[in-house]
Amino acid sequence: MKPICINNYCFDRVHIWVQYDWLVPQFVELVIEVFYPKNRDANGLVMFSHGFLIGNDLLFYPKKVAGALLNDNPLFGINPSSYYNYSEAIVERNWAMGFVTAAHMQSALIPWVDLGGNPRVGQEAYAAASYLIKYGATDEFYKIDEHNSTRSIHDREILNRTRFMKGNNVIFAGHSVGGAHAQAAATGFENLRKLGGKNFRPFNPVIYDREFLPAYSERMEKWKPEDRANPVGLLQLSPVDMKIPLIAPGMEPYRKILSRTGMPELMVVGQCDCATLESSNPPSWSPTAGTATQFTQLFSPESWSSVARIEKGAHCGYLTEKSELCKQADNPSKCTLCPGVETYEPNGAETAFTIEMFKRFIRMYPDAGAFPGKFEEWKQSDFIQWLNRESPDGIVRLVPFADGQYVDFAR
Repeated sequence: MKPICINNYCFDRVHIWVQYDWLVPQFVELVIEVFYPKNRDANGLVMFSHGFLIGNDLLFYPKKVAGALLNDNPLFGINPSSYYNYSEAIVERNWAMGFVTAAHMQSALIPWVDLGGNPRVGQEAYAAASYLIKYGATDEFYKIDEHNSTRSIHDREILNRTRFMKGNNVIFAGHSVGGAHAQAAATGFENLRKLGGKNFRPFNPVIYDREFLPAYSERMEKWKPEDRANPVGLLQLSPVDMKIPLIAPGMEPYRKILSRTGMPELMVVGQCDCATLESSNPPSWSPTAGTATQFTQLFSPESWSSVARIEKGAHCGYLTEKSELCKQADNPSKCTLCPGVETYEPNGAETAFTIEMFKRFIRMYPDAGAFPGKFEEWKQSDFIQWLNRESPDGIVRLVPFADGQYVDFAR
């Protein structure tokens, strides 16, 4: 499929298979959606992990079997960018924005939904970001890959038509369970390998073409460092973690790594968001001192992590399109944090605030560069100064912390 280009930006979809580790016969099928500058000189990439992943109906697997005969695949009908289309935020600084959709089997009883707490999904986001950096927007990566250089299929000229990144800098972001998965992805390749090996989820991926088997890439450890994603920021919208024995080990080990990582990190939570404040294990944040939360697990003398709270913010107000699956999290009969309060709906004021927040977050980065300062510069940055007020955009209001500030830091 040729990319769809409007004005100075293009949209494309990439279909691949990923083997999580070259020594383990375990695969996942991915669809990557990406917005990128038409001039193919993006200064960075936002890699977004969405919060309600695969299979909007119970017939996903029967449809997949039927699709093998009908040349169709239900996975390709899932469009996360529809729900999180913040693409206008990337235009000002000439960035790209990617999304990854995957078919998971986290539980035999509910194979169509990812519950959070599964590091595999963060690994997929990292693999997808690295794929976009190395190969660009193409399904024909095997024609570019170095280990095929002596074969007749090799065609390095494809890179001139497919690559769109100046460098390899990535802001990992996500909503709901995707926010927790972004935490894992933001730790980088070596930490994903190290921690994955400890929790029986080894990570040294090989990319396979979904139609031209056995066309495959070299395993990621052999890629040039500049071809792998370099995390330079983390932006989490109401992250939801889960710790379920054997199924979901949770992201606490990854948060410990993030607590010592020197890059801008922001967690945004809604005042009325039961999914992140109550259902998550652990909750993202709590006003009660001594409560173990995702944010307290980010505490350290080296931490750059920060948090802000949206007044009247629920779980789905960030979205650019309504989702019945997400809407369940804001069901008034189940979520009683803000009785009688009219919370934000998708594609409304909170959505506009989120787009502006992404735009200003990206604005901190120089062309093709990481954040050019230390913690104090991050704390005093134009972005934090904008955010640390009662109403940053003049419409959406934030809830103050005990010290009267609207942004709290984990150090």
